[in-house]
Amino acid sequence: MVVGSKILLLCINAATHQKQILLLKFRRKMMKVVCLAVLFALIFISSEARSLNQKPQTNPNFKINSTDHQNARTCSFTVVITTSCSSTRYTRDQISLAFGDAYGNQVYAPRIDDPSTRTFERCSTDTFEIYGPCTYQICYLDLYRSGYDGWKPERVDVYGDNTRAASFYFNVWVPADVWYELDYCYGYAAAHSATK
Repeated sequence: MVVGSKILLLCINAATHQKQILLLKFRRKMMKVVCLAVLFALIFISSEARSLNQKPQTNPNFKINSTDHQNARTCSFTVVITTSCSSTRYTRDQISLAFGDAYGNQVYAPRIDDPSTRTFERCSTDTFEIYGPCTYQICYLDLYRSGYDGWKPERVDVYGDNTRAASFYFNVWVPADVWYELDYCYGYAAAHSATK
């Protein structure tokens, strides 16, 4: 009888031990799942916060990509610029822009201003059709202003043939005689910074 109860106790202990091992394995798997979920949430929140909080910066080293694009395919881009309601009533300043992808493809539009047509008036939205080399996803946009009136764009939206719409929120006064940039290419290839 003593031998039987010892065997029974050993069986119960083995079963309990087996349950504890299974419970530990389950807890470890659940911890891995929770850790992965938290990690992905942090990455997502971090990337969203970076794109929402990024402020435009002067870019004195910006260069227009003068690569010969004669053999490159030409694409059409629609650029919609909304001027802030806190901008000057109108501007006679010369406004240029350049935008592109992380791979060195760049579209340059010199002198898109036209004071005779009331371009860039306070609270206005102006639409431009611009042609240039085809790009991958547009991830940076530079503005250049030359003149004395001042100008405060609220946002610039770029729509391309083969890319998703790209929105750039400025809502600050563009300084004179220097390229002013919003660059969201950090999530794309590092090639963009090598071309600048």
